[in-house]
Amino acid sequence: MDVISDVIGSVRTGQAFARRIGESGDWGRRYVQFTGVGFHVLLHGSGWLIPAAGPPVAVSGGDIVLSPAGDEHGLSPTPCTLAALPEAPMSAEPSGPGPHDVEFLCGAYRLGRGQVHRFLQGLPATVVLSPADDRAAALRSLTALLADDVAAARPGAQATRGALIDLLLVQLLRLWQDQHEADRPDVDPGIATALRLIDSRPEEPWTVRRLTEAAGMSRTTFTRRFTEAAGKPPMAYVIGARLARGARLLRETEAPLAAVARQAGYANEFAFAAAFRREFGVAPGRFRRESVLTAPCTTTRAG
Repeated sequence: MDVISDVIGSVRTGQAFARRIGESGDWGRRYVQFTGVGFHVLLHGSGWLIPAAGPPVAVSGGDIVLSPAGDEHGLSPTPCTLAALPEAPMSAEPSGPGPHDVEFLCGAYRLGRGQVHRFLQGLPATVVLSPADDRAAALRSLTALLADDVAAARPGAQATRGALIDLLLVQLLRLWQDQHEADRPDVDPGIATALRLIDSRPEEPWTVRRLTEAAGMSRTTFTRRFTEAAGKPPMAYVIGARLARGARLLRETEAPLAAVARQAGYANEFAFAAAFRREFGVAPGRFRRESVLTAPCTTTRAG
C-alpha cells in the first residue's frame, strides 16, 4: 500500500500555500489550528517549537517542523507556553530589510472541505525532523526551489507551488516512515493490490466481489482486512477515492461538471453532485468557486 501517494492525492483537494518568513527580536507567534497539513523549514537561526501539549523542543537551521493535521502550535525564540504567544496575523506583510535573527519557509495545504487523511491524523500533532546527509541535499534543493518560487509572482505559480509542496511532503513523510519503520503495520499483499487498483482507477465499476477476486481471498476475510488497513469498508473507500479525484479535477481544471463526473466514476453529474455534497457539505460548483482561506504562515514582521 503506497500510503504516501494516497496522502498526497488527498491533500490536493485543498490549495497549496507557501511563504518565506523573516523575523527578529521578540518574534514568537502562535499558529492556530486549521484543516490541512503544513510545515516550517528553518533556513537559518534557531528557536523553539511550542507544541500544544508537551515541553518545548529546540530547533535550528535545517530542521523541519511538520504539522501533519494542522494542529495548533507555536514558534518562539525562547521556551514558553503556547498561551503566552500572540496569534500569527492572517494578513500577509512583506518582510522588512534583513538580516533577520531567524528565517523559515512555510508551506501548507489547506482543505476548505473534507477531512485530513487518516495517516496524517495518526501522526503526532507536531513533528521535528532533522534530515541526515542523504536526505538533507534533496530537501535543501526543494526548499531552495520553493523559496525562489514564492519570491515573486510569476506565471504558472499555481502549478509550481503545489508540485513543490507535494515533493517536500513526500520527502518529509518518507523520512518519518524511515525513522519509524518498526511502527508501520504490514499490509496484506492482496489488500495492497486492491488499494492500488482503486487508487489508480477509481472510476472503474468496482464491487466487493471484483476486489475480493483481485485480492485472492474470501469476501469475509477481505472485507475485514481491508477495513483494518484502510480505516473504512471497501465501497466507502471507493467512494472516497472517486470524490477525491472529482475534487481535484474541480480545483485544477475547468472541465464541465459532466466530464468531471465521468472521470470520477459517476454515470451523470446529478449522481456525482449528490455524493459530492454528502462528502464535502457543498455543491461541486460552489466548491470550485469557493475561495480558500489564507495560509497559516503569514507573519513576516521584522524587528
